[in-house]
Amino acid sequence: MAIPRISEESIKEALEYIDEHGVPFHNESTVYTLVVDGKKYPPKYVIGVANHIANGEEIHTQGYNAVEAKSYFESRGYTIEMKQEKYELTVTADSVVSTDDRFTMDNLDLGDSYKPIDAYFVKDGDEVVRRNRNKGELKISNQTLPRLAFQIFEKEITSLSDEDKKQFPVCQYSPDREVIRGIFPTEAEFRKYKNSMEFSVYKRENGPQFVVYSWNVFSTLVFARECLKRFGNSGDKFVLIYREKTDQEVNQNKTDQVIDEDVTKTAKESNNPYSKLLLESKNIIFRGAPGTGKSYLAKSIAADIISNGYTDKYGDLTDEQRQQVEFVQFHPSYDYSDFVEGLRPKMNEDGSMGFELQDGIFKKFVDKARKNFEDSQKSKEISEREVFAKAVMANFFANVEFGEDKFKTIKGSEFTITNVDENHIYISIPGNDSVNKLSLNIEEVQKMLESGATFEKVSDITSFFGKQFATQGYSYDFALYKAVKETENSFTKTTVEPEELKKYIFIIDEINRGEISKILGELFFSIDPGYRGKEGMVATQYSNMHANPDEKFYIPENVYIIGTMNDIDRSVDTFDFAMRRRFRFVEIKAEDTQEMLESLENEELKNEAVKRMDSLNAAILEVEDLNENYQIGASYFLKLKHLGFDELWTDYLSPLLQDYVRGLYDEQGIMKKFAKAYGYEESTKGDIDESIEN
Repeated sequence: MAIPRISEESIKEALEYIDEHGVPFHNESTVYTLVVDGKKYPPKYVIGVANHIANGEEIHTQGYNAVEAKSYFESRGYTIEMKQEKYELTVTADSVVSTDDRFTMDNLDLGDSYKPIDAYFVKDGDEVVRRNRNKGELKISNQTLPRLAFQIFEKEITSLSDEDKKQFPVCQYSPDREVIRGIFPTEAEFRKYKNSMEFSVYKRENGPQFVVYSWNVFSTLVFARECLKRFGNSGDKFVLIYREKTDQEVNQNKTDQVIDEDVTKTAKESNNPYSKLLLESKNIIFRGAPGTGKSYLAKSIAADIISNGYTDKYGDLTDEQRQQVEFVQFHPSYDYSDFVEGLRPKMNEDGSMGFELQDGIFKKFVDKARKNFEDSQKSKEISEREVFAKAVMANFFANVEFGEDKFKTIKGSEFTITNVDENHIYISIPGNDSVNKLSLNIEEVQKMLESGATFEKVSDITSFFGKQFATQGYSYDFALYKAVKETENSFTKTTVEPEELKKYIFIIDEINRGEISKILGELFFSIDPGYRGKEGMVATQYSNMHANPDEKFYIPENVYIIGTMNDIDRSVDTFDFAMRRRFRFVEIKAEDTQEMLESLENEELKNEAVKRMDSLNAAILEVEDLNENYQIGASYFLKLKHLGFDELWTDYLSPLLQDYVRGLYDEQGIMKKFAKAYGYEESTKGDIDESIEN
């Protein structure tokens, strides 16, 4: 995300254009206002118009957010004011009037851009009545006004005939669109009329239930006015206080809609019944007895979701699809540096040992998912600009002779590039007595190229990155930026297809065996399904060592986490309660994954395995001190590919069951019952001696 290349002259012309043509409603500023000669303009729209004038592109405000637009203008000496205006809308039987001059009853769709702050009823011009909320009901939401209208006129609405309720007007977004009608007794009846999730329910204990259409903050104004017309007195009115949504709220609504649509589509296509549970919950833990196939099930779900129902076998996924799945197993020694980030030994160029900050397996995986999520939200134009910048940079560094080709800063300091890796550009500065080596953040140069902005001096870079002071590296960034720019004319921009939003699934086997608080640290917050996305941003423990110390970590909405744990493991008792409420726990019983045994191929062998497994597990349940958590799972019987039934018993099942019953009354008798149920016949010493004698 970056500001396009525009000049002071194009900004001046943009302001003149806006003075003449005005600002479209959807481009009005929600948070910040640019003030020039006493006039107020929306910063993002000014940049969009200036870009149109300077570069001939269509007028749009994509590719940069309100904060970036604000910082851009402030860095150039413009005045920016914070916009925090509230509007008051009054509904009477005869009119609907707002203190916002832009409001009109002919376009109630505009309510999508507003957020309610308060709503109340004024009776006979004097008494104020507010909503009596039910338990769990928000203090104020888009549904507060219609529920308040039902509360005030409950008796009158209840007395209406079924036909009158059915024909009761609720909403009309514009004069040329149909009137949405109907007060329904149930959600099911409402959906028969309008198959939509956009409805409001009014329900009072031991009272009636009403369901009406309700979407944005203005959608039920028609309903409120109709109630006043039919049932109100002179002086009655509803008052709605609202404000414009912030950019973050608007973007979050768009994101939520995209995610909901994507999850709904995947849930329909997937075949594994557990896939829907993961899609609904984002975090899930499969618990049960050892060997019940929890890890197998986790990979099966991942394959089902990633392939959109094409296969439930992880081995069938393509190499590209497998990049969307990661598997790790926790253990007592696992820690934060393994999972999130930490210092790791590194060999320096001079042969000495040092340390550098490296991302752990989870952070690397999340960064991959986050890039996909953010790229899927970008416009085609921005994507093409980024791809072009990467291609130009790759070509530039491919043709640089490390340690030989010389570059020069504005102040004349000569330097050479000694190496380039995924994250850094390493340079040597022979003429600098204090610091003769430096590593630059390669992402900074790339972002400068991607932005399309013009950088004429080092201070432009400082403003671009929103810094108060320039860093030492900016002088060298500027020199390399100019050198790379000189080579871009040999490239032509290519057409780029929009990035597809993908799902990423992280599997944590034996999740209860690790010390969760030590492994996750501050990620306890971000991992919560309710705080996915930028709302759950946190600073990691090593953030002060990042190239950008202000960088925050968050888990995007397209990341799903599966954990597995054995119920009889002693570490279950110490499993962190903070984690328990962040995961959905699903018990996997021994018989739930018997389909695993299909891989035995031999039908007779498979049937015999199922028979012995069921018989043994039934015998385990008959032992008073044991339960389903001690049953034998199907994964043990997969060993029959290489072993016989007797070997499976003596080498695997018997030792395990012996541990289970140790300390119980009549251990030997219980084990004999297990062996009999399984079908294992042990030779006695007497039988052996008799055979020898014969």
